[in-house]
Amino acid sequence: MKFNENMLLLYAVTDRAWTGRQTLLEQIEEALKGGVTILQLREKELDEESFLEEALKVRSLCRKYNVPLIINDNVEVALRSGADGVHVGIEDAPVAEIRRRAPEDFIIGATCKTPRQARKAEAAGADYMGVGAVFPSPTKAGAVRITTEQLREIVESVSIPAVAIGGINGSNIGEIRGSGVSGAAMVSAVFGAEDIAKAAALLKEQVKEVIEG
Repeated sequence: MKFNENMLLLYAVTDRAWTGRQTLLEQIEEALKGGVTILQLREKELDEESFLEEALKVRSLCRKYNVPLIINDNVEVALRSGADGVHVGIEDAPVAEIRRRAPEDFIIGATCKTPRQARKAEAAGADYMGVGAVFPSPTKAGAVRITTEQLREIVESVSIPAVAIGGINGSNIGEIRGSGVSGAAMVSAVFGAEDIAKAAALLKEQVKEVIEG
């Protein structure tokens, strides 16, 4: 799937912490129904074969809704599952190495916390960057936070689009207005909602208003 920055508008990142009433696959389908524009499958505890098995199932769901699937960190699972791309952190596999191995339209996202890291990611061939954490994040308690001014500075340092990450929800999304990002990544705001599809639809409109405003 060819990348374009509109895919970043409502970037949903999975988290098993919110499963129970529904399975992860059921939650993902609700989010897709609600209108998430890109989905990142994040699994820190699964072994590689279990991760691959799950990724194949999620890929089928994402294809049904024509939404790109991004795998968090694990390049092998991303390539073996036929996912649309991978998102890597600063300490993970180098972007340039992934670009050499991956198919032509494979989407590569990279976490960036400084303009220097952003320029490095762009030069290596990243399609987009995830910038944050802009707010305290329940999924990454020790994440280094950046100010909205730093967010804007990082976004303006490169030409590739950015998605804001870290603790973003419907109550604080307005604080990233004017930062130049193309979208917002959310975890609990989507998957922790009582009605995931309804929450995703509302969040999508909120992010759109902030981005366009």
